[in-house]
Amino acid sequence: MDITIKGSRSLRGQITVPGDKSISHRAIMLGAIAQGVTEIERFLMAEDCLATVDCFRKMGIDIRIIHENMSSTGKEIAGKSEVLDFNPENAKVKVFGKGLHGLKKPDCPLYVGNSGTTIRLLSGILAGQDFDVEITGDESIRRRPMGRVTEPLRLMGANIEGAEGGNKAPLKIRGGKLFAINYRLPVASAQVKSSLLLAGLYAKGQTTIEEPEKSRDHTEIMMKAFGVDISRENNTVRLNPVPELRPQKITIPGDISSAAFFMVGACILPDSDIIIKNVGINPTRTGIVDALRLMGADIEILNESIINGEPVADIRARTSRLKGINVEGPIIPRIIDEIPILAVAAAFAEGVTVIKDAGELKVKESNRIAAMVDGLSRFGASITETEDGMVIEGGGKLKGSRVKSYGDHRIAMSLAITALGSEGNTIIENVDCVNISYPDFFKTLTKISVHGSSGPAIH
Repeated sequence: MDITIKGSRSLRGQITVPGDKSISHRAIMLGAIAQGVTEIERFLMAEDCLATVDCFRKMGIDIRIIHENMSSTGKEIAGKSEVLDFNPENAKVKVFGKGLHGLKKPDCPLYVGNSGTTIRLLSGILAGQDFDVEITGDESIRRRPMGRVTEPLRLMGANIEGAEGGNKAPLKIRGGKLFAINYRLPVASAQVKSSLLLAGLYAKGQTTIEEPEKSRDHTEIMMKAFGVDISRENNTVRLNPVPELRPQKITIPGDISSAAFFMVGACILPDSDIIIKNVGINPTRTGIVDALRLMGADIEILNESIINGEPVADIRARTSRLKGINVEGPIIPRIIDEIPILAVAAAFAEGVTVIKDAGELKVKESNRIAAMVDGLSRFGASITETEDGMVIEGGGKLKGSRVKSYGDHRIAMSLAITALGSEGNTIIENVDCVNISYPDFFKTLTKISVHGSSGPAIH
């Protein structure tokens, strides 16, 4: 599906964003291997996380998605299309965990769709099972590098085969006895770290992982809540296996990666003022807030609290006069998913923004560096691709254009925000991909777009 967007006067109002994608994945995974019923509120009802649900159902785990109605005791929802079409504020997921060794061999290959988190983290769990399994995904997943996960899992004793020597899916994993390792990640990666920690639950001895920079730590926080013996000292994480995980009641905060689009939209559009409620502000994820503030953004963090070990707050963003900055080094792991929308902010800022050390963007759902350079160039922005990032010269007037999403949800949403700040109409091709993380994105954007008497901003 293509969508047409015309420039908007401003963004105003109060919204919530869907539950955090990273935390939603992990809640299902740990709930499935805990002993008992884990209840999850504000689970992200989007394609990536539903792929994780589907994989565990195929391995014999009863996972119930229930829509709580005001007038009834609740309705269990089975179909994916139906799941994507209701208010997640009223949803609850129940995972009937069968313990660390309760999974059963699936009758068919596990299919993760477009979810890199699912295939990488689940590989760590599968490495410790007593059955063989094949796991694969869509064309994008089959292009993405898996060696960064399969190589250390093999060091732990896993038998893994796959395309290009195990560097590409589909992967065939033969579960077996694992042994703990001390492993230093070559590049900070929460997915690789989490996969090895999940495998460590099945390994003999203490698993030790050292990161060059601290990556998002949702796995460590949630594992501790489930009763795992896990600790961190500086950039080193240590895990000792436990006989059983305890089920939990989990409320998932709003995803700051989803909130980032509206934050940038409010900053670049005149007379804008929005509040985004109940957003996760884990310090390993707030690089986008730090970067925007360095650019001069008017962003406030309000009503801070802690929910299930995760810091949560409301975020207020208002029209700002942004300036170019350098983005590199330790902040990159904390902002890697938000760099596309940060590039949009840079295109509307005064001066030059240089983004470095972000080569990881080339192996996401798309080559996000090339995709954003192509997209912003079509609007008339001055942007150049570099080996590990991009250089953006802001301050120019952007004009609507026809642009490609490249089938990447974050590219589609970033270009939508660009379109709101540009003159004239923009057509974005293939926006169905937003269902991967934010099915109601355009509905929410329409709700807070102030566009005068010239008709709706999005159609």
